Amino acid sequence: MDRPTVLIADDHPSVLERLATLLKDRFDVVGTVTDGAQLVDAALQLRPAIVITDISMPGLTGIEAIQQLRRGGLDAKFVVLTMHADADLADEAMRAGASAYVVKVSAGRELMTAIDEALAGRSYVTPMLKRQDSRTVAPASPSDRAER
Repeated sequence: MDRPTVLIADDHPSVLERLATLLKDRFDVVGTVTDGAQLVDAALQLRPAIVITDISMPGLTGIEAIQQLRRGGLDAKFVVLTMHADADLADEAMRAGASAYVVKVSAGRELMTAIDEALAGRSYVTPMLKRQDSRTVAPASPSDRAER
């Protein structure tokens, strides 16, 4: 049985290396890139099943890259892995087409769950995010994404 392919984007080489090591037992890591423009180019060429991306990267942000790739017809599952524990950014990422939003401080516990949920066609948002008005961020459903 073929293993899902993964492309990883983060502007910190040490993070890329740790993620690739963490994922290699369950997934085929087909590439790593360090900025948003490289992410778009590599994703369109490699067509991975899963894209794990940071938000803050040189050039295009991870969210902008997701938007471009969705418009370009890439049918990957996008998992945002970021240092930003920000409910508004999570909402923006989910509206852009992300399937999951994980904060790096909780990645060890949550990343595999987020990937599994994305591959199963479900959304995942780290439970540690709260809005300023105390409501928990709700993942957008596919129909919500189409309406936005």
